[in-house]
Amino acid sequence: MKKIILLLFLSVLVSCKTKQAIVVTTPVAPTAKGISAEDIIANHYNNKTNFSTVYIKSNVRFSDDKQTQNVTAEIKIKKDEQILISVRFLGITMAKALITPTSVSYYEKMNSTYFEGDFSGLSQWLGTDLDFSKIQNMLLGEAFDNLQQGKYALSKGEQGFELADLKSGNTKKTFFLDAEKFQIQKQEISQPEQDRRIDVGYSERNTFNEATMSMSVVISAFQPKGKTEISFNYNTVSFNEELSFPYSIPNGYKRILIK
Repeated sequence: MKKIILLLFLSVLVSCKTKQAIVVTTPVAPTAKGISAEDIIANHYNNKTNFSTVYIKSNVRFSDDKQTQNVTAEIKIKKDEQILISVRFLGITMAKALITPTSVSYYEKMNSTYFEGDFSGLSQWLGTDLDFSKIQNMLLGEAFDNLQQGKYALSKGEQGFELADLKSGNTKKTFFLDAEKFQIQKQEISQPEQDRRIDVGYSERNTFNEATMSMSVVISAFQPKGKTEISFNYNTVSFNEELSFPYSIPNGYKRILIK
């Protein structure tokens, strides 16, 4: 149980660490249909998202080479301000995490431990570049990065378009978008030299008045020691409710220090 709780929280924070890179400025050639990477990105951001809060209830399944476990999660998002994740097993709250643009805090009951810090410390600890937007975007089925700030090679895939980040360095990023609504189907982040890759796939999208949401998020992490997969299946999604974000670390818990 301890492992799944920690991995559940870390999974929503993952994006492979990026080295300083030089942006390639070679113009992106249009496809045979005359559409460019810039057109794809513009259409992607034309998708309607008009909400202030999101409430999600989800089943969560964790599996690796040794075990499979199932828990439930309650996710509350106040857009661009805070995210509260509560993990439950057999109806009992086993852990909570509160994430804001400047801080990350979580506690878990199995070992009575907690963490409090900012993204710089957590990034160094996990070996990842993290920020609030990446976490929020992943949960909502949006691109990790702001695609409007990069340069991409465009190719046509089997089910849509592929945008490959034109940055040099150790980290490679590819975004897969459907050809009809230009929504993210999958994002792939890899470090070939370390034989590591993370895939985040989205499916079963539902259209609400406020936004179109993926009801299934599958995170697959591949590395030399094996594969880990965490899947979120959203049962309930509601928008613009008055949400509370109760969070306090129980007395007597031991703080995890990052060095």
